[in-house]
Amino acid sequence: MANFSKSNVPQFSVDVYQNEYLPDGGREVNAIATVTSTGGGTIGAAVGAPHLYSAGQNPDAAVAIMVDCSGSMDYPPTKMRGARDATAAAIDALRDGVHFAVIGGTHVAKEVYPGGGRLAVAGPQTRELAKQALRRLSAGGGTAIGTWLRLADRLLASADVAASSVRHGILLTDGRNEHESPDDLRAALDACAGRFTCDARGVGTDWEVKEVTGIASALLGTADIVADPAGLAADFTEMMETAMGKEVADVSLRLWTPMGVEIKFVKQVAPTVEELTDRRTEAGPRAGDYPTGSWGDESRDYHICVQVPSAELGQEMLAARVSLVVPQGDGSAQTLSQGLVRAVWTDDMAASTSINPQVAHYTGQAELAQVIQQGLDARKSGDVDGATAKLGRAVQLASASGNADTAKLLSKVVDVVDAAAGTVRLKAKVAEADEMTLETRSTKTVRVKKQ
Repeated sequence: MANFSKSNVPQFSVDVYQNEYLPDGGREVNAIATVTSTGGGTIGAAVGAPHLYSAGQNPDAAVAIMVDCSGSMDYPPTKMRGARDATAAAIDALRDGVHFAVIGGTHVAKEVYPGGGRLAVAGPQTRELAKQALRRLSAGGGTAIGTWLRLADRLLASADVAASSVRHGILLTDGRNEHESPDDLRAALDACAGRFTCDARGVGTDWEVKEVTGIASALLGTADIVADPAGLAADFTEMMETAMGKEVADVSLRLWTPMGVEIKFVKQVAPTVEELTDRRTEAGPRAGDYPTGSWGDESRDYHICVQVPSAELGQEMLAARVSLVVPQGDGSAQTLSQGLVRAVWTDDMAASTSINPQVAHYTGQAELAQVIQQGLDARKSGDVDGATAKLGRAVQLASASGNADTAKLLSKVVDVVDAAAGTVRLKAKVAEADEMTLETRSTKTVRVKKQ
């Protein structure tokens, strides 16, 4: 592990966990890279650690809150009231000096506050004015989320903050994106990707899970369900406090590989599973960058799998170098930290067949997310046998890995006969909110249990 820190960024570290030993003819190398950022946002600076701002302070940031105001938000009326209250709570959680705007979303996007194609600067007066503007929000119209995102992008880009500042969106919807095509939404997401991060929430049970999770995934944010509008204010407050804890934007995981090494995949595996392989942008000879978004005080895990050229027993090689980088104003990138992935060929059968605990655990967590999605899709299509098999495997994986939260969600969709064996029966009746919660949270993972 190596650390490289300057006074304008939090301190990052990279720890690599792997079994570097390969048998004769072995070519696949797996590693878990644990990336940790300290010295800023949410838990206070470590002694001597450099940081971007004083602990817990991030005034040089911009936030856009997008509130669904379509006609369905009036059914029941508690949804619109809950959305207004939640947005007001989020505004209260803004730190002084943060630039912000509120957008009302229907089949078009409208500036609710401050208006005029600009952002306000958070302070006692602007918070109060924003909350007064919220009281005038009413429901009516359709849903075209791409237009909301494009307006948020324009407003966030206009913020008078440094180019490297955190730009963040919060999006709330209660319905399906029925007033623009899927291609229009995809184009908007492609245009906004890398320009700001966005947390997305679905309220009630009339929205499309894959739409909301797709928005959060594309914009490197979180997704969740708030089935009861009464829970919106607490959720929005927590989201905004987390956003205010972010200290550095546009961090990339840079992977350099020697000649002849092929990258099979790169994915985030904690705190959620997120496929990054196809998001690579080239960064010089044999190097590529994978976006990770904004960071505060936190730790995330990444699974890297590469295929190396075959070699003789006793040989060893550097299979990959993992770095954390941030862009600089001159087009270069500053390296924050790095770790090394190795390959060593051995005839020691015990060494070469041992599976690293972190690699094994996260391989199971990625499979858990996949079989939940497959099981729920099979259930929706009426494939009882397929759904039972997949969701049974999910119960088995959740039990073995200690993922208690996912196990609890699964128990609302299936009756568990034997968790260790994965024996389950589909429930005859399942509350729609329970099924949607399981689908929305299926990618949440747990870390390796301490031995």
